[in-house]
This record gives sequence, C-alpha cells and structure tokens, in this order.
Amino acid sequence: MSYEVLARKLRPSGFSALVGQDHVVRALTHALDHDRLHHAYLFTGTRGVGKTTIARILAKSLNCERGVSSTPCGECSICLEVKENRFIDLIEVDAASRTGVDDTRDLLENAQYMPSRGRFKVYLIDEVHMLSTAAFNALLKTLEEPPPHVKFIFATTEPNKILPTIISRCQRFDLRPIPTDVIARQLAHICEAENVTLEDAAAWSIAKGADGGMRDAQSMLDQLVAFCGDTITEENVQDIFGFTSSETISSLASHLLKKHTAESIALIQAEATRGKDLTQLLSELAGFIRVLLLNRLNPDTATAEIPAGFWEQIGDSSAHPGEERLLGLLDRLADADARMRRASNKQLHFEIALIRAVQSLDEVQISDVVRALKADLSTDAVSAGQTPLIQPDKTSSAVTSPAAPDSSPARQTSARARKKSRGVETVSYTHLRAHETVLALVFRLLL
Repeated sequence: MSYEVLARKLRPSGFSALVGQDHVVRALTHALDHDRLHHAYLFTGTRGVGKTTIARILAKSLNCERGVSSTPCGECSICLEVKENRFIDLIEVDAASRTGVDDTRDLLENAQYMPSRGRFKVYLIDEVHMLSTAAFNALLKTLEEPPPHVKFIFATTEPNKILPTIISRCQRFDLRPIPTDVIARQLAHICEAENVTLEDAAAWSIAKGADGGMRDAQSMLDQLVAFCGDTITEENVQDIFGFTSSETISSLASHLLKKHTAESIALIQAEATRGKDLTQLLSELAGFIRVLLLNRLNPDTATAEIPAGFWEQIGDSSAHPGEERLLGLLDRLADADARMRRASNKQLHFEIALIRAVQSLDEVQISDVVRALKADLSTDAVSAGQTPLIQPDKTSSAVTSPAAPDSSPARQTSARARKKSRGVETVSYTHLRAHETVLALVFRLLL
C-alpha cells in the first residue's frame, strides 16, 4: 500500500478527537443530540484549522446507520465510506473550479432527488467565496427553502467575499487558529503513536511555525520524519525550515534592550551567514518584544514564548524600558519589516533598524519631561513648606495697624519671620509659574 501522509492518516473521525475548536464542537454536539439541525452551515477560518474535517464528521453523524448522533459509530458501512471519501450522498464541490452559474444550477437540479443510501444528501462546497455573483443568486432560493433531505455545508477562508444574503441563511461558525501549545501537544501525541522521538523544543518550534494550522504542522512533521528519521531535534527544525531558536531571539532582544549595538549587529551577521531568513528573524524579534510589552502591561499575561533565562539576561527590572519605549521599538521594527519586503539587501535595512531602535531608547520623550517637572515642583514645594500651585494666604500676611505699634523684640522677630516666609512663598510660586510656561512650550512644540 502506498504511503499516506499524516494529515490524511490522522484526520479526526469524531468530534471527540478534534482539538482547538471546542466552541464549534459543543454547538454541533448539542444540535445533533437534541435534534435542532439547521439546513445550512458555514465554516470559516484560516487554512488547516479543521473546516473540511468538521464537515465530514457532521456528514457522518447525520447518516450513521445507528441514527443521528454526535458520536457516530465509525464502524458501519456509511461511516467507513465517508472516512474513505467514497460515500455517494456526500457531494464535495470545489467552488474554485466550478464558479459558474451553470454548475450551480446542475447542482440544484440533482438536489431535489432523494439520497441513494443515507438519511441526508450533504453538499459540501469548499472555498465557497469563489462562486460568482450569479451563482450565489441562483443558490439563494434553494438555500432558503431546501428539500428536507438536503444539508448544505460551506467552507471558506474569506467570508467577507460571500454575499450577506447567503450568510444570513446559514449558521456561521468561525474556527479559530489553534494555540501553539495545543499543536505542540498534538505533535508529541502523534510522534508517540508513530514511534518517533520528538524533542519538546522541536515540537514547540514546529507549532510556532505552523501559525495556528494543524495541517501545516503535520505536513512539516512529515517532512522532518523523511529527513531525520526516528529522532527529531530543534536544530533539525531550524535547519530545514529556517526558523530561529528562542534562545537566539532572546539574546538579540537582550542586546537590544541593553543598548549593545555592536553585539546586536554581530548576531544579525552571524544569522545571515548561516542562511537564515532575516525577514522571519525580524518578525520573530517583533513578536518577542510584543510579548514583553504585554507582560509589562499585565504581569499575568502568559509568557510561554519568553525563555526563563531571559529575565536574568537583561538584569535588574528597574532598568527595563517602559511601555512607551517598547512601543517605539515595535514601531521601528514594523517600519523595517515594510522596507525589507521590498528591498534586495535585507541585511542592510535590518542593521539600520537595530541602530535606530537602540538610539530610540535614549530619546527624551514628553513623559520624561512631565516626570522631571513634577519631581522638580515637588522638591521646591517641600523646601518652601508649601503645597505646589497654591498662592499664599493674604490674610495671614496682614500688616499690623500703625495705630497700635509694638516695638517689643518678640513681636519684631515674628514680623521678620512672616516677611521671610512671604518671600519664600513668592519665589516658589514664581518658580512654579515658570515651570508651567516651559511645559506649555514643550507641548506646543510637540503638537
């Protein structure tokens, strides 16, 4: 028998085997168990997240010989035929190759006939957004009032291209990108079943490169098994797919935050010499800084993408850049990414971006000016014994009436003290107004 790729060999045969789409599984399970079935379903999501797989499981659940259930037996002839993609009442249509209105009319003419073997005739239209406007309009009436023995299942990666009149006649389910840790665990489970040794770091690297798609991760694993045999390491993943290790990314980020320009550029040159994709490296660095920023804003944010040793590399937390400076770093990296995608010399733009990013950490920002002024005002207020921006109480500085002079030494000492206090208050208040003027000028210059 010819070799069967992992993505097809390990396709889930029931809802219980699906991972990463619990919200869709729960809704469909309740609908099947409580006989609340809709006549049309629309599954949307990026590639490899399970749209076609869920559609086939739904078709199996509707036509299982043991009855409509969310747990098809998987042993009857209909379940086996659906699994082997030869069930006659499951009509799969590729809308990318049958976009015309005539193809849709032929489809609808056959829909009026009863199913040959199953309980329902299921039409699975993949990439439904590729249908023409005329084809969509031809589908409208049948989709609104289909025969009782027909179920429509649509799958698409671009729901924004589907007519709103079509979407309004369907139950829509948005499939989410599968989390990286879920993909990594699933890959470890697959390798255990296939007698392949997969390092945890390698599984994480594959899952991260798959970008939320389980099928992409399984295809990458297939390629690694063909290349490496029964043992797969993180270094193998990096060599084949050009990924960069998390330690390298954390080292680059550490040099960047410590303002070690020479070390940062040296690391970039070393990665370029090894043939790494610098655009991918920049993207991973920006993602690392993003996670660091989110962690600064909310310490409870999951930081699984940041190695444990990173915090020791960058030193004392009081010296870490603030949120505004991290945002500045992300802005410069995003600008560099846009330029690198159009440039032939990507390394040059990457190095320039790193130099500018380091320089941005020393730039004076408006928040720094505000903090400095606040600290200066607080110091002046404390030294004068007054609350900032409060004028002196004029009633307390009233001059003694000349009709009742008092030349006693105690009275003269008290008068000198009040005069000195008024002088300090006047100087402090004038100083405060000067700071306010400077701050207003700064704001005008920035605006």
